[in-house]
Amino acid sequence: MTPARVRGLLLAITALLAALVFLAWSQPWFSLELTASSGDPVSLDVRGDVAASALAPLALAVLAIVAALALAGPVFRVVFGVLESLLGACVIAVTAVSLGDPAAASAHAVTDVTGVSGADSVRELISSVAVSVWPTVAIVVGALIVLAGALVAVTAPRWPTSGRRYSRSRGVPADAVEAEAAPDPVSEWDALSDGDDPTAGAR
Repeated sequence: MTPARVRGLLLAITALLAALVFLAWSQPWFSLELTASSGDPVSLDVRGDVAASALAPLALAVLAIVAALALAGPVFRVVFGVLESLLGACVIAVTAVSLGDPAAASAHAVTDVTGVSGADSVRELISSVAVSVWPTVAIVVGALIVLAGALVAVTAPRWPTSGRRYSRSRGVPADAVEAEAAPDPVSEWDALSDGDDPTAGAR
Protein backbone atom coordinates (compact mmCIF):
# COMPACT_ATOMS: atom_id res chain seq x y z
CA MET A 1 0.00 0.00 0.00
CA THR A 2 1.34 3.41 -0.98
CA PRO A 3 2.06 6.06 1.68
CA ALA A 4 -0.73 8.23 0.25
CA ARG A 5 -3.26 5.45 0.74
CA VAL A 6 -1.97 4.74 4.23
CA ARG A 7 -2.46 8.42 5.09
CA GLY A 8 -5.99 8.50 3.71
CA LEU A 9 -6.94 5.26 5.43
CA LEU A 10 -5.61 6.32 8.84
CA LEU A 11 -7.31 9.71 8.65
CA ALA A 12 -10.62 8.09 7.71
CA ILE A 13 -10.31 5.49 10.48
CA THR A 14 -9.49 8.14 13.07
CA ALA A 15 -12.51 10.24 12.06
CA LEU A 16 -14.74 7.14 12.24
CA LEU A 17 -13.42 6.25 15.70
CA ALA A 18 -14.13 9.78 16.94
CA ALA A 19 -17.70 9.44 15.65
CA LEU A 20 -18.05 6.13 17.52
CA VAL A 21 -16.93 7.81 20.74
CA PHE A 22 -19.69 10.37 20.22
CA LEU A 23 -22.18 7.55 19.60
CA ALA A 24 -21.20 5.70 22.77
CA TRP A 25 -21.35 8.95 24.75
CA SER A 26 -24.96 9.55 23.64
CA GLN A 27 -26.30 6.08 24.54
CA PRO A 28 -27.62 4.61 27.85
CA TRP A 29 -24.83 3.19 29.99
CA PHE A 30 -26.50 2.17 33.25
CA SER A 31 -30.01 1.05 34.18
CA LEU A 32 -30.57 1.72 37.87
CA GLU A 33 -33.24 0.43 40.21
CA LEU A 34 -33.93 3.03 42.88
CA THR A 35 -35.78 2.45 46.13
CA ALA A 36 -38.53 5.09 46.35
CA SER A 37 -39.95 6.43 49.58
CA SER A 38 -43.13 4.45 48.91
CA GLY A 39 -41.14 1.24 48.73
CA ASP A 40 -41.76 0.68 45.01
CA PRO A 41 -38.67 0.40 42.78
CA VAL A 42 -38.04 3.19 40.26
CA SER A 43 -36.09 2.55 37.06
CA LEU A 44 -33.60 5.15 35.81
CA ASP A 45 -31.49 5.03 32.66
CA VAL A 46 -28.21 6.96 32.80
CA ARG A 47 -26.62 7.90 29.50
CA GLY A 48 -22.96 8.36 28.71
CA ASP A 49 -23.27 12.14 28.62
CA VAL A 50 -23.91 11.96 32.37
CA ALA A 51 -21.81 8.95 33.34
CA ALA A 52 -18.78 9.97 31.24
CA SER A 53 -19.27 13.55 30.12
CA ALA A 54 -15.57 14.00 29.30
CA LEU A 55 -15.88 11.71 26.27
CA ALA A 56 -17.41 14.45 24.12
CA PRO A 57 -14.45 16.88 24.34
CA LEU A 58 -12.07 13.95 23.86
CA ALA A 59 -13.87 12.98 20.65
CA LEU A 60 -13.71 16.58 19.45
CA ALA A 61 -9.98 16.64 20.12
CA VAL A 62 -9.53 13.48 18.03
CA LEU A 63 -11.44 15.11 15.15
CA ALA A 64 -9.23 18.19 15.46
CA ILE A 65 -6.17 15.96 15.15
CA VAL A 66 -7.56 14.56 11.88
CA ALA A 67 -7.68 18.09 10.46
CA ALA A 68 -4.23 18.91 11.83
CA LEU A 69 -2.70 15.75 10.34
CA ALA A 70 -3.97 16.71 6.89
CA LEU A 71 -2.03 19.99 7.04
CA ALA A 72 1.01 19.34 9.23
CA GLY A 73 4.55 18.54 8.18
CA PRO A 74 6.34 15.24 8.91
CA VAL A 75 7.61 16.19 12.39
CA PHE A 76 4.30 17.52 13.64
CA ARG A 77 2.50 14.50 12.21
CA VAL A 78 4.51 12.30 14.55
CA VAL A 79 3.67 14.60 17.46
CA PHE A 80 -0.02 14.50 16.58
CA GLY A 81 0.11 10.72 16.29
CA VAL A 82 1.47 10.44 19.83
CA LEU A 83 -1.17 12.91 21.03
CA GLU A 84 -3.88 10.82 19.38
CA SER A 85 -2.69 7.76 21.28
CA LEU A 86 -2.81 9.73 24.53
CA LEU A 87 -6.39 10.80 23.78
CA GLY A 88 -7.34 7.19 23.18
CA ALA A 89 -5.84 6.28 26.54
CA CYS A 90 -7.91 9.06 28.13
CA VAL A 91 -11.08 7.61 26.58
CA ILE A 92 -10.24 4.27 28.17
CA ALA A 93 -9.45 5.85 31.54
CA VAL A 94 -12.65 7.94 31.68
CA THR A 95 -14.78 4.91 30.81
CA ALA A 96 -12.98 2.68 33.30
CA VAL A 97 -13.55 5.19 36.12
CA SER A 98 -17.25 5.30 35.30
CA LEU A 99 -17.52 1.51 35.20
CA GLY A 100 -15.60 1.21 38.45
CA ASP A 101 -18.20 3.23 40.35
CA PRO A 102 -21.57 3.44 38.54
CA ALA A 103 -23.21 4.99 41.57
CA ALA A 104 -20.82 7.94 41.61
CA ALA A 105 -21.04 8.29 37.82
CA SER A 106 -24.85 8.35 38.03
CA ALA A 107 -25.14 10.56 41.11
CA HIS A 108 -26.16 13.68 39.17
CA ALA A 109 -28.98 11.86 37.38
CA VAL A 110 -30.22 10.29 40.64
CA THR A 111 -30.22 13.70 42.34
CA ASP A 112 -32.25 15.22 39.50
CA VAL A 113 -34.91 12.51 39.87
CA THR A 114 -35.05 12.11 43.63
CA GLY A 115 -33.69 15.36 44.99
CA VAL A 116 -31.32 13.35 47.17
CA SER A 117 -27.69 14.47 47.09
CA GLY A 118 -24.50 13.21 48.64
CA ALA A 119 -22.56 10.12 47.59
CA ASP A 120 -23.60 7.97 50.54
CA SER A 121 -27.28 8.93 50.28
CA VAL A 122 -27.32 8.20 46.55
CA ARG A 123 -25.73 4.78 47.08
CA GLU A 124 -28.43 3.88 49.58
CA LEU A 125 -31.12 4.60 47.00
CA ILE A 126 -29.60 2.34 44.32
CA SER A 127 -30.71 -1.25 44.76
CA SER A 128 -29.29 -2.66 41.50
CA VAL A 129 -27.26 -1.60 38.47
CA ALA A 130 -27.34 -3.08 34.96
CA VAL A 131 -24.54 -2.09 32.60
CA SER A 132 -25.17 -1.78 28.86
CA VAL A 133 -22.74 -2.67 26.09
CA TRP A 134 -21.81 0.96 25.35
CA PRO A 135 -19.10 1.39 28.02
CA THR A 136 -17.39 -1.66 26.54
CA VAL A 137 -17.72 -0.12 23.08
CA ALA A 138 -16.08 3.06 24.36
CA ILE A 139 -13.14 1.10 25.81
CA VAL A 140 -12.63 -0.84 22.56
CA VAL A 141 -12.81 2.35 20.50
CA GLY A 142 -10.34 4.03 22.84
CA ALA A 143 -7.92 1.15 22.35
CA LEU A 144 -8.31 1.44 18.57
CA ILE A 145 -7.57 5.17 18.78
CA VAL A 146 -4.37 4.36 20.67
CA LEU A 147 -3.41 1.91 17.91
CA ALA A 148 -4.30 4.36 15.12
CA GLY A 149 -2.22 7.08 16.76
CA ALA A 150 0.76 4.73 17.02
CA LEU A 151 0.44 3.85 13.33
CA VAL A 152 0.28 7.54 12.45
CA ALA A 153 3.46 8.23 14.42
CA VAL A 154 5.27 5.35 12.70
CA THR A 155 4.13 5.97 9.12
CA ALA A 156 3.80 9.79 9.05
CA PRO A 157 7.41 10.51 8.01
CA ARG A 158 6.76 8.61 4.77
CA TRP A 159 3.50 10.37 3.92
CA PRO A 160 3.61 12.48 0.75
CA THR A 161 3.77 16.25 1.05
CA SER A 162 1.71 18.67 -0.99
CA GLY A 163 3.37 19.91 -4.18
CA ARG A 164 4.87 23.39 -4.35
CA ARG A 165 3.08 25.75 -6.68
CA TYR A 166 5.86 28.29 -6.68
CA SER A 167 9.46 28.31 -7.78
CA ARG A 168 12.38 28.84 -5.46
CA SER A 169 13.10 32.34 -6.80
CA ARG A 170 12.11 34.49 -3.81
CA GLY A 171 8.71 32.86 -3.54
CA VAL A 172 7.59 34.38 -6.86
CA PRO A 173 5.49 32.21 -9.19
CA ALA A 174 7.56 30.64 -11.97
CA ASP A 175 5.39 32.09 -14.74
CA ALA A 176 5.90 35.58 -13.30
CA VAL A 177 9.68 35.09 -13.29
CA GLU A 178 9.63 34.01 -16.92
CA ALA A 179 7.45 36.97 -17.89
CA GLU A 180 9.82 39.37 -16.16
CA ALA A 181 12.85 37.89 -17.94
CA ALA A 182 11.24 38.06 -21.41
CA PRO A 183 12.34 41.09 -23.55
CA ASP A 184 9.88 43.92 -24.16
CA PRO A 185 9.97 44.92 -27.87
CA VAL A 186 8.33 48.31 -27.22
CA SER A 187 10.94 49.26 -24.62
CA GLU A 188 13.77 48.19 -26.89
CA TRP A 189 12.40 50.28 -29.79
CA ASP A 190 12.11 53.38 -27.55
CA ALA A 191 15.69 52.89 -26.37
CA LEU A 192 16.92 52.59 -29.95
CA SER A 193 15.07 55.80 -30.90
CA ASP A 194 16.87 57.63 -28.09
CA GLY A 195 20.23 56.47 -29.41
CA ASP A 196 20.80 53.76 -26.76
CA ASP A 197 21.73 50.17 -27.51
CA PRO A 198 19.10 47.95 -25.79
CA THR A 199 21.42 44.93 -25.96
CA ALA A 200 24.26 46.61 -24.11
CA GLY A 201 23.17 45.31 -20.69
CA ALA A 202 23.05 41.73 -21.93
CA ARG A 203 26.70 41.68 -23.08
